[in-house]
Formats: sequence, C-alpha cells, structure tokens
Amino acid sequence: MGNAATRPDFWETAAGVAVARFRLAVTVRRWDRGRDAWADAYTSFYTVWAWRSLAANVAGSVSLGEPLVVHGTLRVREREWDRERERDRDRPLQGDRAFQGDRPLQGEGGGAAAPPAPGGDSGGGAHQPRRWVTAEIDAVAVGHDLTRGTSAFRRVSQAKPLLNTPIGATSP
Repeated sequence: MGNAATRPDFWETAAGVAVARFRLAVTVRRWDRGRDAWADAYTSFYTVWAWRSLAANVAGSVSLGEPLVVHGTLRVREREWDRERERDRDRPLQGDRAFQGDRPLQGEGGGAAAPPAPGGDSGGGAHQPRRWVTAEIDAVAVGHDLTRGTSAFRRVSQAKPLLNTPIGATSP
C-alpha cells in the first residue's frame, strides 16, 4: 500500500504487448509514545510494472498521488554504472530471476538508467563504478486503497465476435 509517486507511463512493445510503469511511494508509520501519535518514518520507492490488460487499465485509472494497493512479485536488483564503458549493468540479487517474459531491458522502453556520477572520480583517480539497488514489482493486481477514499468501478469489455452467428447472416 502506498501512493502513486508518478503518472503511469504507457506504451506497447514491438510485439504489441501493452506495458505500464509508475513509481509507488510507501511510507512507514510508527507509533510515537512520547507524542502519543502516529509519525512518519522513512519512505521507500518501488517501480511498478504492469502488462497487457492490467497495463491499459492502470494507465486509464491511476493518477499522481492516489492511494493504491499493489499485489505482485518484488524483485530487488543491484545495479552498476560503469563510467569507463558508459554502460549500465544489471545483476539480480541472490534468489532473484534475471529476466522475465517480454520485459524490456533497463534503458530500453523507458527503463531507469542512472546518469554518470557528477564531478568525476572521487577515489583519487582510481576508477570505481557507481552502485545502487532498485526495487521493482511485477504487478498482477493494482487498485485504489478504499480505506482512504471511494472508487467507481467500470468493467472494460473487449469486442468479441459472436461464435454461434455465421458471418453475413441476417436474422428473420
């Protein structure tokens, strides 16, 4: 559960598969005994990926700042920016899958690639790659958090041909 930190980006892959991506901000709340009240602790940010019909529905339903519930698979990866080779390397952390389905590589299709570190080398002239960790969720369901507001559901129907009616037939 968290808030949409960005508007969803939506596009289709070369194979025609719909993809949506947005950032989710999740703030931990703790009970402060001294103040006898809830207090915000730290905020974590996740990149949420949605595919196919979920992607289209996310793009049409989610707006910046809205409270959301996201269900899916969490992937935590260590990333490295090699300034000498000017490339971004992606390594899954232990127990993670390296690649799934038609998921675009980082840097293709709008992935989050890190910029080079500003100001040159910080290690006395020695080359040191910049490293960081990303957290992504491959969503299977996304919805509004109804503990914080109301929502109106609209079923999306896809036009399908009638299977029992011959093409070109007219009714009497």
